[in-house]
Amino acid sequence: MSWVIRPIGGERSLQEQEPLGKFLKREREGKNITLRELAKKTKVKEHFLKAIEEDRYDLLPSPIYVKGFLSAYAKNVGLDFHEVLLRYEQSFKKVEILPLEVRPPVEHLKKTRINVKHIWIVLSVVAIALLITYFFHPYLSSPPMEPPSKKLERDQIVSSIAPTQVKEVSPGVEGKPFSLDLKALEETWIQIKVNSQLPTEALFKVGERGSYRANDRIELLIGNAGGLDIIFNGKLLERFGRSGEVVKLVFTSQGVERKR
Repeated sequence: MSWVIRPIGGERSLQEQEPLGKFLKREREGKNITLRELAKKTKVKEHFLKAIEEDRYDLLPSPIYVKGFLSAYAKNVGLDFHEVLLRYEQSFKKVEILPLEVRPPVEHLKKTRINVKHIWIVLSVVAIALLITYFFHPYLSSPPMEPPSKKLERDQIVSSIAPTQVKEVSPGVEGKPFSLDLKALEETWIQIKVNSQLPTEALFKVGERGSYRANDRIELLIGNAGGLDIIFNGKLLERFGRSGEVVKLVFTSQGVERKR
């Protein structure tokens, strides 16, 4: 399916402010930084950075990851992340993405309506015929009987695999509580999900702290891996990346795992 971007409230509203991608590209080129150099510094793939500069949001992952990319971009180009984030959020308010298929030609719509009428007539006739057959045919008024031999064979198979199924779904040894404390050394954007709760976002400024407790898992997405101290169960962990690098971590009572 192909997509088209249509302005809300007319074309003039889109021209009132420079697009985010054009603004970022101009600032980057003004500091003589190539896309390849920026990709190495931010650890964000070059084609994602190019999509951001071209305002091709359809080529990017979910907005949660895009905010992390923008945080790393702004830090390595020397921009104010608050301004970049504001421009990004405003870009979604100014445009809406509509599939081209929702605007078919008028002639095609007329033909489609005629075809739908014909289909409904055929379906109605078929349904009436099935009802008549069901109520007046002596053999279809009740469900067919299953042969006893096949039923016995099936019951034996089910009884033989039942213990294995129960063993697989039985819960393991989980539920041990653990703690996670965060301290910002640099301005850092994070997204955090505790147990089965909905994920929340926060922008930590220098010196700000956050404490979290869980008995299942904590998923942490960091927009600036080098700007955050992570204390797991009272123990300070080593940094999982450099300043401006985006990382995703999963904490359980067994330890921590880094996700790509």
